[in-house]
Amino acid sequence: MIPRSDANALALVVFDWDGTLMDSVARIVNSLRQAIGDIGAEPRSEAQLRDIIGLGVRQATQALYPGTDGAFTEALAHAYRSHYLERDTTPTPLYPGAEQVLAQLAERGFLLAVATGKSRRGLDKALKETGLGRFFDATATADEHPSKPDPGMLGYLVDRLGVDRRDAVMIGDSSYDLEMARRLGVAGIGITHGVHGAEILLRHAPFALVGSLEELPPLLEVGQGSG
Repeated sequence: MIPRSDANALALVVFDWDGTLMDSVARIVNSLRQAIGDIGAEPRSEAQLRDIIGLGVRQATQALYPGTDGAFTEALAHAYRSHYLERDTTPTPLYPGAEQVLAQLAERGFLLAVATGKSRRGLDKALKETGLGRFFDATATADEHPSKPDPGMLGYLVDRLGVDRRDAVMIGDSSYDLEMARRLGVAGIGITHGVHGAEILLRHAPFALVGSLEELPPLLEVGQGSG
């Protein structure tokens, strides 16, 4: 359980999307691979493609192809979105317990939010298709804010919802999620069923690691208590 003082009660739970709530890693990798082929760029390994999941498109492109220009980035982004949003049929199920855990946390009175490397178009589509949009009080995407691990996206959510950063927690499957939280002074919880394993996540000082979404509610039990 996250220890709290009498002055601080956990109020806001922020989730990453891809690799945290939705098992979309395989579709992202496949869509990236197809997009790279479409624009005639040098192929990248599956490990390289997995490692950039969570970054905004510009930062991801620079990680994969350092020194490329804006035209290259736009071409890759356009091709990727065409595949991911319209052409690729790789299943993207929610991770087990996603809806139930969100419902439980909402019923307990937590504010819930999403901070994601997806575009606004991509996130809104996912929220509509999964029906999870009803649970979230605010969302932030990488085309509206600086890419993770810059803390701007998380800072926006904390400020918009009127919560002290000490009263928030960030849950994500990548080093970018946990580093973003660390830079803002927000507690981070790593989940190991997505992009980065425990060894990488532990480098970014998470409060805890979990292997599934169902493990989260007990960790947050004292969120509204006196600590």
